[in-house]
Amino acid sequence: MARPVTITLSHDLGKEEARRRVEENFDKIKSAMSGGIKFRFTEEWSGDRLSFTAKGLGQNIKGDIDIFEAHVRIVAVLPSLLAGIAESISGSVEKQGQILLEKK
Repeated sequence: MARPVTITLSHDLGKEEARRRVEENFDKIKSAMSGGIKFRFTEEWSGDRLSFTAKGLGQNIKGDIDIFEAHVRIVAVLPSLLAGIAESISGSVEKQGQILLEKK
């Protein structure tokens, strides 16, 4: 059964810089989200929301990344194949997200 996962990442970059970093580094988040399984991602920006889908091994991931002034919210629905390791995947996505949003 599919399992929704929500991750909220705080930042102090402002909305524009946070969006730029997510846009330029989405590959790292995709890798963490797919749990090492090869998925083909499609993505589309609409305002400050990145909607994505991923397909692989007969499984689908669907979600959104919303960019806000002081945080980023990632919501993904993981397929049954990945639902069993959802905590591990969300921890990996959270770690990658924090790295790309840390102030440099």
